[in-house]
Amino acid sequence: MNMKLTRTLLICGTILAGGASAAFAADCEVQLRSADTHPDGYPTVEAVRWLGTQLKERSQGRICVEVFPASALGEEKDAIEQTQFGVIDMVRASFGPFNNLVPETQIVSLPYIFRSADHMHKVMDGPIGDQIAEGFAKHDLVVLGYYDGGARSFYNSQKPIKEVADLKGMKFRVMQSDVFVDMMSALGANATPMPYGEVYSSIQTGVIDGAENNQPSYDTSGHAEVAKYYTLDEHLIMPEVLAVSKLSWEKLSPEDQALLKEVGQESVPVMRDLWNKKVAESEAAVVKAGAEITRDIDKQPFIDAMAPVYEKYVATPEAKDLVAKIQATE
Repeated sequence: MNMKLTRTLLICGTILAGGASAAFAADCEVQLRSADTHPDGYPTVEAVRWLGTQLKERSQGRICVEVFPASALGEEKDAIEQTQFGVIDMVRASFGPFNNLVPETQIVSLPYIFRSADHMHKVMDGPIGDQIAEGFAKHDLVVLGYYDGGARSFYNSQKPIKEVADLKGMKFRVMQSDVFVDMMSALGANATPMPYGEVYSSIQTGVIDGAENNQPSYDTSGHAEVAKYYTLDEHLIMPEVLAVSKLSWEKLSPEDQALLKEVGQESVPVMRDLWNKKVAESEAAVVKAGAEITRDIDKQPFIDAMAPVYEKYVATPEAKDLVAKIQATE
């Protein structure tokens, strides 16, 4: 999108938002607007609202954060660009859109790079997370913390998936990503990239056998109605980022920068706790509706099958070093 047009649309949209936004701004010396593509009530949205409450209290009402969920300030890619240009102050986004911008994010988006959600948290909360934050900084984004995007697993309408051989010849919808297409090929399955909104009908009509996603998405999309076999292989455990525009950051005093960073870090366990509760709720809902969840599979053969994917996407010494550091993290 043309940035001048984007800037104009956002400014107009903010003016048209009316009295509520104007009143909000009048209450605070510093008003920060935060964008999210997820709907109202989603764990990421509620975590940033928690951050805003804490920030207002600890600044004695000087600093406020207004959260705009459900892509109210634009779809994810546009929201990221607007945050880079300082039109939006903060953004919560998945790592996917950054893969071509921040090379390090592509590495942590590889299949089975994380052994578990806990492993991902330890990696992202440590020196590796700091290294990736430097990559974001090069593109005018200051990382406040890393949220949890959940674990993506396979589900289908045909049979339980318990081993790699069960995937052979099956057709799975994947995101429009070369990494995902290559992942499915390495597992012996056929990848069918398609928009998310077409998945339900495509499974229902047999165009595809299944798809892959985290449990809340599997639940709220209704996909469990047409694909009752869900396997917790957790092939992708995706971090998400909460970042503030460098331009907005530099307008803050050093004291306010420190406060925002502190509260941003504190919002991370809040978000992860909300996410865990959401996963438990969704799992209970799909099981009650008749879904069959396969657990405790041997993941090693799935991991071993990724050798050609890693050979293709982990080609530079820097990438190989980062993978080694991630795998060595305990």
